[in-house]
Amino acid sequence: MPRILPDQPQFTTSSERQVWTLLRDQMGPDALLMANVRISDAAGDHEIDLVAVFPGWGLVAVEVKGGSVWHDGARWLQAWSEQGQRRIDPVGQALRGRYAMRDYVEADQRWTSQGRPRFRWSHAIVLPATEVRQDFDLPDCPRHMVVDRSQLKTVASVLRETAELQGRGYRPPDSQDVDLLAEIMRGRGLPQRDVVALALDRETRGDLLTSEQANVLGATRLLRRVEVRGGAGSGKTWLAVEQARRLARDGERVALTCYSRGLAEYLRRVTQEFPRKERPAYVGEFHRLGLRWGAAAGSDDDSDYWERRLPEEMVGLAAELPPGQRFDSVVVDEAQDFAEAWWPALMAALQDEEGGGCYVFSDEGQQVFSRYGRPPLSLVPLVLDHNLRNTKQIAEAFNPLASLRMRLLGGEGPAVRFVACAPEEALGVADDAVDALLEQGWRPEDVALLTTGARHPEQAARQESGQDAYWQSFWDTEQVFYGHVLGFKGMERRAVVLALNEKRPRERARERLYVGMSRARDQLVVVGDEGYVEHVAGPSVLRRLREG
Repeated sequence: MPRILPDQPQFTTSSERQVWTLLRDQMGPDALLMANVRISDAAGDHEIDLVAVFPGWGLVAVEVKGGSVWHDGARWLQAWSEQGQRRIDPVGQALRGRYAMRDYVEADQRWTSQGRPRFRWSHAIVLPATEVRQDFDLPDCPRHMVVDRSQLKTVASVLRETAELQGRGYRPPDSQDVDLLAEIMRGRGLPQRDVVALALDRETRGDLLTSEQANVLGATRLLRRVEVRGGAGSGKTWLAVEQARRLARDGERVALTCYSRGLAEYLRRVTQEFPRKERPAYVGEFHRLGLRWGAAAGSDDDSDYWERRLPEEMVGLAAELPPGQRFDSVVVDEAQDFAEAWWPALMAALQDEEGGGCYVFSDEGQQVFSRYGRPPLSLVPLVLDHNLRNTKQIAEAFNPLASLRMRLLGGEGPAVRFVACAPEEALGVADDAVDALLEQGWRPEDVALLTTGARHPEQAARQESGQDAYWQSFWDTEQVFYGHVLGFKGMERRAVVLALNEKRPRERARERLYVGMSRARDQLVVVGDEGYVEHVAGPSVLRRLREG
């Protein structure tokens, strides 16, 4: 049997099926038989009933016409009933289809890149129910281009001879021609499984579910002091942004703030898309507020400056702010990152320290820093217990690490992958995992490599240009992002490779693991030592990672 394309062709007439079956049984194993070939070009749409390709002979585009067919000297006619007949153009159909297909194939880069010269292309008509006289002849259709009912038993041989006669002057196709032709005629369709398309579909569903969480804000409209608690994937950051937007729309001067630079940049980018009247007055890191108020700048390496001295100075600076620079409300995302000494500065910046709005969004399970201080005021607690942002597979893996059990409402996704290796090998194995994700169809903008220990060399290189430039690379669609779990809180990527590159667990290693695993929305790959995972997270998390 020849190679068949498509594997299971469908036919509109019994005559087409009859001829296809005869060719299938008569053509050799190196040949190619195609059915219902459709070509669209600038001249229109073309359909070729059958295409037979014979290595060593040539290609024939075949038009099949069943029933009674004849030529009256001026036109082709076909009878489809005892009473009716219609005009047809089998030669023109075969000819136009032949040239449309030839142009399509020879314009393909796969053909032109190999510099293959043209081989024999021809066309013919097959009339399985009609007998044609041997002296039949038309200027555009000599007798050898017609196969009638008396020739069906040798239809393949007749078509081979037709290909040789019409193709004189051109070379016969070889097996490589046939292979390449088949590849080109399969087209370049969409991938059978597009990981990005599936992720976008889940993202749309997750965004819809997250927006429905806004009902929480509506229910607390009259409350001025609120703490929203929720695990990873519960949509806290979206709600924090939405709360700030609603307050600004109501005419309030609002500060939307957080600790980390990456999250602050994300908040700035999101709120810049709002109408002007809905944008908060300040969006950014807590510490930059102090610099705006006139505090002296400090070194990135001076932890005492950021943890103690600057916040203490900010309290006095906030108390001296004129009314036009104070805030009606403050909205704090990832509030578990805030030290106790930081809150007085925010409270002092309120227009009304007693009645000003304070909206706090936190997850104690992500408390990766040793500091933790609660705001010095009473807050009405609200709990989000739905995971909306991670696939069920990812959320199942990190759920035992969360501070509260979550209902998993994210969509189904690929299995979580765990690659066991020694800590000192984790970065190299993680690099290989990134390459594998890109080969699977993930784009660089979809992928992040995060570490729990030392920074990846690529992250260190990018940070040499400064933190602001480094975080700009997060939005570079041409690059995979390299980061550390401590700086990636509040952020997410569709696909994350988490490298456990610590030989011994550090303080709050459990929280770091929780943060790292929950940053992936659709695909999670964890690379590291099994003993480390079991020691830090327990046997249930290790079992879930092993099982995927």
